[in-house]
Amino acid sequence: MTRPGSRSGSGPTVGGTVAVVVARGGQVPPGGAEAVAEAGGRVLVVGSGAAEAAMTLHHATGGGPAAEVWWADTGPGLRVGALAASLAPLLAGADLVVLPASADGRDLAPRLAAELAVPLLAGAVQVGLAGDGEVRAELARVDGRLLVAATCAVPAVATLLPGARSVYGGSAEPARIPQQTSAGTRGPVEVVLPAAPDGVVDVEVVEVLEPDPATMDLGEARRVLGGGAGLVARDGGLAGVEPAAAFTLLAGVATALGASAGATRVVTDAGWMGYERQIGTTGITLDPELYIAFGVSGASQHTGGLGAPRHLVSVNTDPSCPMTAMADLGLVTDAGELLVELARRLGVHVPAGAPVPAGPPASPAADVPDPRGETTHG
Repeated sequence: MTRPGSRSGSGPTVGGTVAVVVARGGQVPPGGAEAVAEAGGRVLVVGSGAAEAAMTLHHATGGGPAAEVWWADTGPGLRVGALAASLAPLLAGADLVVLPASADGRDLAPRLAAELAVPLLAGAVQVGLAGDGEVRAELARVDGRLLVAATCAVPAVATLLPGARSVYGGSAEPARIPQQTSAGTRGPVEVVLPAAPDGVVDVEVVEVLEPDPATMDLGEARRVLGGGAGLVARDGGLAGVEPAAAFTLLAGVATALGASAGATRVVTDAGWMGYERQIGTTGITLDPELYIAFGVSGASQHTGGLGAPRHLVSVNTDPSCPMTAMADLGLVTDAGELLVELARRLGVHVPAGAPVPAGPPASPAADVPDPRGETTHG
C-alpha cells in the first residue's frame, strides 16, 4: 500500500494481502481481528462506525498494533453491490483479499470476487500466498468435519471462519506502523472510496433493525446462555422433561433476558439443539459480554470457542469442573432447577415434568429488573 497521510482522496493502492472488514455501529464483526492477522496486519475497514472499529483493530491485531489500517465510513445498511463496485478499483492490484466469514463478510465476498473477476475461497480456516504465484487455502466443509485443500492462481478473495486462528502470532515480519498523521499521532487513516457506477444492481435498505437475539447469528450475540448435558442429567431437576423441551426452555429464558441460546457439541449431536447453536472449536466462536453456562463441564473443545467473555457464570453441581474454575461467578446448584426458577420468575412457559416449587409461586417478572433495558457495559 501507499503511505497515506491522515486522509487520502483517492484511497490506498493495494498490493499483496489485505483484509476487508465490515463494521456495524463501530463494532468489529466476529472473526474480524483474525482476518486482519491472517492478512499480516493490513486492513481496510468499511461500514458504519468504521473509525471506531479501525482503532479497535489497530490495538488488537497480531502481536501488536495492525501494520496498516485504513477506514472509510459507508454508513448504516450494507449495500453489497455498491460497496463491492467502490472497493474494486482500490483492490484491483491485491493478490489476496481476506474477509471474515461474518454475516456481512459472507454477503460482500462473492460480490467483490465477481467485481474483481477472481476466484472465491469461501469458509477457509487457513489461507495465504504460497510464494509461487498461487493462493493456497484449507476450506472447512460438512460443518467443519472435513478440510479441503484448495489452490488457485493469484489474485483471489477468501473468507476466513471465525475461530480459525489466534488473533496473536501474526506475520513473522516486523510490523510497519502507518506514517504519522497530520496531528502527529499514529493510527488508522481515513480514505475516500470512489463512487459506485450508475446501474449497479443492489438491495434497497428500507430500515436497519436491531437483530432478534433468538434468531441472530450466535457469533454476534453479546449475551449467551449455553447448555450442556448436565442440564438434563438423570438425577437433575429436569430429569422428567424431554431433553429437547429442556433446551427449548433454555432458549425461552435466553430470549426473556435479551440473550441468545447455545449448546455444547454433545447436545447438538444428540439433536436437542441445531448445529447452528453449537459453541466450540468445531462450531461457533463467540465474543460475548456475558456467558452463562448451565450444566456445562468445560471441555476444551467447548471453551476454545468462548473467546474472552467479559463476564462468565457457571451453574453446575460440580464445584471443581473446568467451567466453574474459569468462571467469574460459580453457582454450585442444579442447573435444571435454577433454569426452571428463572423461567417462572420471567414468565416463561415451563414444560410438563419440571419440578414444582415448594413455596408460594414467585411473582412474575415484576420482581426482576428488565435486562433488555440495561447496557452490557454498565
